Amino acid sequence: MRDIDEFSITQAVIEANRTGNARLVTIMESLVRHLHEVAREVRLTEEEWFQGIRFLTEAGQMCDDKRQEFILLSDTLGLSTLVTALNNRKPQGCTEATVFGPFYVEDSPLVDNGGDIANGAHGTLCFVSGSVHGLDGKPVAGAELAVWQSDDEGLYDVQRPDATDHQARARLRTDTEGGFHFRSILAVPYPIPHDGPVGRMLEALGRHPWRPAHLHFKIEATGYERLITHIFRNEDDYLDSDAVFGVRSTLIADWTAHPPGVAPDGTRMDQPYYTLHHDFVLNPKPAAAPAAAEQGESA
Repeated sequence: MRDIDEFSITQAVIEANRTGNARLVTIMESLVRHLHEVAREVRLTEEEWFQGIRFLTEAGQMCDDKRQEFILLSDTLGLSTLVTALNNRKPQGCTEATVFGPFYVEDSPLVDNGGDIANGAHGTLCFVSGSVHGLDGKPVAGAELAVWQSDDEGLYDVQRPDATDHQARARLRTDTEGGFHFRSILAVPYPIPHDGPVGRMLEALGRHPWRPAHLHFKIEATGYERLITHIFRNEDDYLDSDAVFGVRSTLIADWTAHPPGVAPDGTRMDQPYYTLHHDFVLNPKPAAAPAAAEQGESA
């Protein structure tokens, strides 16, 4: 590997990476080719290269258990949506998947149907209901739904340094008919965290950091593919310019405003409130192939 120049360097790196994990070798070969081609195409300067290194360094320094700057970077570059689309092709009729986002929390509180997942989060009261079915129309009983959202200031509980308990997030299970219902708060649009390198990148590109109002769902059930998705609030100003490219037309729903009165759960409401109803359709997992021994016995 002597006398490397601007053209021979690419193949030299690829050859150096040829041993090791086969899948990693495949990924790295393509990554190196494209990275080098970008540098040649734009005639990348040493100062620009250094700025890029500094950007990635600062992104890493901002990551902790409450902030994931690299997920924000992936989201705003459309990479998260691309990977989601590549790995979640589903038959027509199934609920579409969309980006996971950086604010999911493992093992959020398990509540009963009808429970209050807001748990003190500020916002206008909203009653959410729906059902989970398979592609064949059969209800999926016992499906676990993880639900999370921001409060009316556009902040998730993990973004609040003084938070001592989970708010506006919980897990619940569908009933025998595949139904679910809970109390929450009205979803509002909010900006992704933009006080770091990703925010400066968006500003330099003339882009805004805003996401349309939405509610996150992760749904898991035996015999079905996991679904990670959002439900977006209709008529939001940012549906056509979501900073992370997550909107799908099939995931837009109406949050219906109601005057004071009797809520769906029988509660007498002195203030206006909202309701949201949405049904989810899961894709069944492919049937497992018979074991080799069983195939031999049946031959």
